[in-house]
Amino acid sequence: MSYELILPFLRPIEHLLASETINEIMVNPDSSVWIEEGGQKQLIGTRFEPGALDTALEVIANKFGKKLDADSPILNLRLPDGSRLAAMVPPLVHPHPLLTIRKFTSRHFTMHNLIARKMLTGEQAALLTHAVHRGDNILISGGTATGKTTLLNVLADAIPADERILVIEDTAELYIRKPHVVSAEAQTDTHKHAVTFEDLLKAALRHRPDRIILGEIRGAEARTLLDSMNTGHRGALTTIHASSAQGALQRLRTLVMRGAGQMTATDVDREIHSSIHLVAHIQRQNGERSVQDILRVNPESQVGRDGAAGTGIFPCPSI
Repeated sequence: MSYELILPFLRPIEHLLASETINEIMVNPDSSVWIEEGGQKQLIGTRFEPGALDTALEVIANKFGKKLDADSPILNLRLPDGSRLAAMVPPLVHPHPLLTIRKFTSRHFTMHNLIARKMLTGEQAALLTHAVHRGDNILISGGTATGKTTLLNVLADAIPADERILVIEDTAELYIRKPHVVSAEAQTDTHKHAVTFEDLLKAALRHRPDRIILGEIRGAEARTLLDSMNTGHRGALTTIHASSAQGALQRLRTLVMRGAGQMTATDVDREIHSSIHLVAHIQRQNGERSVQDILRVNPESQVGRDGAAGTGIFPCPSI
């Protein structure tokens, strides 16, 4: 599929999609259009005619085999270049649709690009690259739009070329530059039969993965992923929403507990301690994204941007 199938319906923002410096395009329900460029949000004069965006989104959804109407008012999909489109329509929002396009401007970034942009230091880059190559299980944590997917994409370059990589996402954003990659997308928001992250992860484990990359941990799949790590699947990479490295493990604990049956928090903590090797936490300040901490879960030490070791997280005896 090419943009020619979509752009006729997105003409008011065609020039924004073509820009190489704009990271995000946001069309609000009042028809105002905002962009993010250089880490700063700004309102621009572009507007859609009344009803035009409703029609455009319905047609786009149909072309991707999805449904968008009052009965199915949420849409998430990947555009032809890998960018992500998210939309909501009335009655969830008023009076017009809400549209957000996160452009895949970082598709060809390398570790050198991230260092040049001061997203991480050379020492941090070397530490993480070596950890990925040797098969450590790594969580990348941070808030929305902090660059978690970008960092994961670049770290995957360190995976040996002879390994079979299975990638699971809800909306495909990752572009893994390796010869043996199998990608699958969960189907949880369409009018067809729902296939969850957990369903896909369980299925993927039967297809001989050397590496598992999970776009984001957010639910019951946390239990399955932890089980896979504890049964010999090393080198997993995934992202998780959290406000700190410690918060990432606490959130992981919470998600695992939801699907852990009779397991106690102490049992879950022990499994996390034995499975997760590193947490790389990204923060965004004044439009700049940077890796603030790299936490070694075992041994318990933390490496900041200055390379100094800090205190371990979960200092309780269980982890």
